[in-house]
Order: sequence, then C-alpha cells, then structure tokens
Amino acid sequence: MSELLPRLKRLIVATLRLEGLAPEAIGDDQLLFGEGLGLDSIDALELVVAIEREFAVAIPEGKVDHEVFRSVRTLGSWLAQRLAQSDAGASAARP
Repeated sequence: MSELLPRLKRLIVATLRLEGLAPEAIGDDQLLFGEGLGLDSIDALELVVAIEREFAVAIPEGKVDHEVFRSVRTLGSWLAQRLAQSDAGASAARP
C-alpha cells in the first residue's frame, strides 16, 4: 500500500488535470470531495475510468461512494484488497 498511495495521487492529478497541485501535496486522509480536493461527480467518473485502466480492475457502480472514495487512503485500501483478490484468483488458476 505504501507504493499505491503515491501512484493514486499522481493518477488523480494527471487524470483530473489539477494544475498547480503536486501529488505529494495531497494528504492521505484529505477528503476527495467537498471541503477536500473539491471533486465532483464528473471527476469521480473520470477517476473511475482511469483507475480501471491503470490497475486493470472493475469498480462496481455501488463502490463509487463516499466510503471508498472518501480519501486517497480509503480508495487505496479498497484497491489494495481488489488487487490482492485478483492476484489470489490468478494464482489459483495457474497449474
């Protein structure tokens, strides 16, 4: 997860073209919406597409909520679990 959070921050800044904001300036627990980075529903959709492409995971519609997308840490935690499940499934499928 230690490598995942900086990668997510870089993806957020690049995808949403947050000019003037350095990825490392985003706090791990900083809110992504509202008082935090001020993202909106369009930003969330763009971010979902970027995460699905970057990490080869599917984000179910019900997971695009304030629990998972609350902060970089909550998003990273959820994503780490998904990636671990994908790795475990791929390992089990190998002979």
